[in-house]
Amino acid sequence: MENSNCVISLKDVTICQKGSSRRAQGSDIVLSNINLEVDKGELIYLIGKVGSGKSSLLKSLYGEIPILSGSAMVAGYNVDSIRTSRIPYLRRKLGIVFQDFQLLSDRDLYDNLLFALKATGWKNKKEMHGRIMQILDLVNLTHKAYKKPHHLSGGEQQRLTIGRAFINHPEIILADEPTGNLDPTTTEDIMDLFINIAKMGTSVLIATHDISIIENNPSRTLAFDNGHLYEVDIDAALE
Repeated sequence: MENSNCVISLKDVTICQKGSSRRAQGSDIVLSNINLEVDKGELIYLIGKVGSGKSSLLKSLYGEIPILSGSAMVAGYNVDSIRTSRIPYLRRKLGIVFQDFQLLSDRDLYDNLLFALKATGWKNKKEMHGRIMQILDLVNLTHKAYKKPHHLSGGEQQRLTIGRAFINHPEIILADEPTGNLDPTTTEDIMDLFINIAKMGTSVLIATHDISIIENNPSRTLAFDNGHLYEVDIDAALE
């Protein structure tokens, strides 16, 4: 029976390097024989050495790098065969969080969020204002709504980035090393936010090198090694 709660389903997937074509082979292959199911509201950690394929998996899920073979369903889209013209519609159902924030430096926090709404097709000004204020409240930045990003701390900028990723009610948030530049206290604040978002029903995938966040906030953990992906018992590994 098909799992109606499944938002990501990968079956025997092989993933290529960025810039490779669907005819790539040999040294172009990053990951092979990947099988993964992610349910609605799951929080999942992706761990592994630099270059092991964590970022490549995330990029394949939002259509930036090609899937060579296998079946890949993401938020209702068949990513293994998706047309380029359909990728923007796939990305409207995803939220993406980067380590380096990628905020618009010439706009205040409110307008950063407004830009994201307009880019994804929102039109009603009242609805847009309401959603922006909901997000600012969620990330505890209402009092800084009209500040520019450079007036924020690193943790505040990352909270805004997460809020922007969540603003369009995505089915999935993909976060690539979201705590890489943050101190331990700020990292815990960021993790609390991700956990809260998962509880609201959005699945969250976090690629990380920081094992301490997994120790402090245990959840399903997937490890990358030698081109493959496998689930690990993090409790046993930390004993």
